[in-house]
Amino acid sequence: MPLLHISMRTGKPETYRQAILDGLYRAMREALNVPEGDEFMTISELSPANFRCGNAYGVNRSDDAVLIQITVFASRTAEQKKALYRRIAELLVESPGIRPEDVFVNLLDAPAENWSVGNGLAQFA
Repeated sequence: MPLLHISMRTGKPETYRQAILDGLYRAMREALNVPEGDEFMTISELSPANFRCGNAYGVNRSDDAVLIQITVFASRTAEQKKALYRRIAELLVESPGIRPEDVFVNLLDAPAENWSVGNGLAQFA
C-alpha cells in the first residue's frame, strides 16, 4: 500500500509526468511486490521560486531533479528498499530520461494501523 508524492519543477509535458508515474509503479511492483492496481500517486509541479534542490552529499542535481516521497507499511527489509531505489533510478533514466543524480527518494515506514484506504475503516489494523 505505497503512497507516493512526487515534487518537480513545472513545465514538463504530460507524457514526461506519466512516464514518471509508470516507472515508479513498475519499480514498486518489481521491488516491493506491490499488487496490481495499487496506484496511489500524486505529482506536484512547482515554480522555480518554490522548488530548490541543493548539491549536498556529493550529488550534482540539475533543475530536472524530482523529489519522490514514498510511504509504505513498516514491513519492508533494507534489501527491498535498496532494490527499490536502484530500480526507480534505472527506470526513470530509461523513461522519461531523468539523470540518476536527479532522482531523490525518501521512504517513510508507517504502521499498518495508520492506514485507512476507504470507508472509514482501518483495513490493515
